[in-house]
Amino acid sequence: MKKILMVLSEYGYWGEELVAPLQVLENAGYIVNFATPTGKRPHALPPSMDSAFIDPPLDKRVVSPEMAEMVQAIEESDRLDSPLALNSLIPEIPYISSVTYLRDFEKYNNSVDKTAEKLSVYNALILVGGSGPIVDMVNNHRVHDVIRIFHNANKPIAAECYAVACLAFARDYWRRESIIKNKHVTGHCLEYDYHDGTGFYGVDFNMGPPPYPLEFILRDATAPNGQYIGNVGKNTSVIVDYPFITGRSTPDSYLTGEMLIKVIEEKMERYGW
Repeated sequence: MKKILMVLSEYGYWGEELVAPLQVLENAGYIVNFATPTGKRPHALPPSMDSAFIDPPLDKRVVSPEMAEMVQAIEESDRLDSPLALNSLIPEIPYISSVTYLRDFEKYNNSVDKTAEKLSVYNALILVGGSGPIVDMVNNHRVHDVIRIFHNANKPIAAECYAVACLAFARDYWRRESIIKNKHVTGHCLEYDYHDGTGFYGVDFNMGPPPYPLEFILRDATAPNGQYIGNVGKNTSVIVDYPFITGRSTPDSYLTGEMLIKVIEEKMERYGW
């Protein structure tokens, strides 16, 4: 059985960054299961369902009427109603100050091993983008653990837009080095970041610009022998450096799904650099 695990934020995913790879994967015969940090139903960010929305950095519409309709359809369906809860799969990492730290840390590691067995049915992992991941995925050790499970199993890992930051912070507990060290990746470039208005689903709060420039994080995480590739000025930017497939932003969503299939089925290891 061909199965993909797709992780989404509970604070808003960008519609096309879910719908496009989902469509590509399902058309190719894959079963896609969804997961969120705490098992709550994910929702699309409102601008990603609005065909009249003007993206400030690009000064143009980025949601076609057809895509807005597809995102609305999945929002109105029950497809996302019962996602897998990552906090049920993996316990909290114990504080080292705990008087039972050794036993707690053993329990935690055993739990991660059991989760790895449960997730072994999946061919690949994909992390959906949007601004939501900034809140509950990027600095979430359970998301990092899931990434490391797929990485340790030498299985493909795809990430889009701001969700690529999850890869930068997924690290071995003791070595503390990013798993994308010396790798080639793309992600939301500095030129595409908002100056103001970064928003999240269900939160009445204007963050202004993103809390961090993803491009800088990726440049640092891939050093010294890897590279961040922004492809600014080009319509698409998708990079494959096995086992990672990374997409820069919304226009790269279909291509990210297509490259993921090529990596799985054709053993592609390099693309875009």
